[in-house]
Amino acid sequence: MTELLPISVGIGLVIGLLFTELFGIASGGLIVPGYVALNLTKPLDLAATLMVALLTFGIVRVLSTFLILYGRRRTALMILIGYFIGMMVSRWAGVWAGDFQAIGFIIPGLIALWMERQGVIETLASLTIVSVIVRLLLILVVGTELAR
Repeated sequence: MTELLPISVGIGLVIGLLFTELFGIASGGLIVPGYVALNLTKPLDLAATLMVALLTFGIVRVLSTFLILYGRRRTALMILIGYFIGMMVSRWAGVWAGDFQAIGFIIPGLIALWMERQGVIETLASLTIVSVIVRLLLILVVGTELAR
């Protein structure tokens, strides 16, 4: 059995870098497209992840009106808030709406960080395109193992 996550993240790194170099738009962080590509068949998880990322983006934007947030401090706060909101969604989502969770621990925070840096639409469009390309390449590379 092939480990899918390292392959997916590796392909995501290459495709994301190429996309950034060709079009100048990042796809939500270096490891994000690989994780998202593995979860494209789980729409509730994708929706939860994007909801957490947008909520994180909004909270940090509001906090930045009261606090001095830039550089590492802003990055760390985005990832921390995304982590905590993602954990809450994953923990309590089963109680309300069934079994779904945010993808990964830092993925929503990284998406939110890039939304803040380059814009929400640009980040989501780039993330979608790169993740679909990564998924297609995964299907070519591992074939039927991806369905498991």
